[in-house]
Amino acid sequence: MSAASAPPPIDPQRPRLDPEPAHRPEPRFWPYLDLAEQPSEEELAALDPDLRLALARTGVGGQGGWGPFSITLAFPRFDGPAYERAVALARASRQFMETGSGGDFRVRARFQPDDAIALRDLYQLVGGVPGTDVLIDDRPVPYARELWLPLFWCLLPR
Repeated sequence: MSAASAPPPIDPQRPRLDPEPAHRPEPRFWPYLDLAEQPSEEELAALDPDLRLALARTGVGGQGGWGPFSITLAFPRFDGPAYERAVALARASRQFMETGSGGDFRVRARFQPDDAIALRDLYQLVGGVPGTDVLIDDRPVPYARELWLPLFWCLLPR
């Protein structure tokens, strides 16, 4: 084989296609839909916490980097007048979501460090309810009630 007929070396970053395309496709995949460039707040809230964190680090749905620290309270329906007040406080949180149905129904409310007073007020209502979860960045973490909540209480104004 002569040097003139030898195939060019394969670039590991962009290997050659056989046959090489003759044209570029349209930059938009669906020409009839006008899709949003960024996911909505509801779409981001419904994501798995690990996927949301990975997307936030790449800049999708946020500014990139590490997101703010958050504590989420997730509680079931319960009897008593405190339930309506608890749901009203949860709706006023940074991120509110109702998930499941029947026995699996949960109210989720996310709070950030600036919301320490609102978190305390809601926790006083639902902290003793069986089935209430305290999540750190949407994940169950050991000692969330015993360690992380008291650290959050340090942020309360004196």
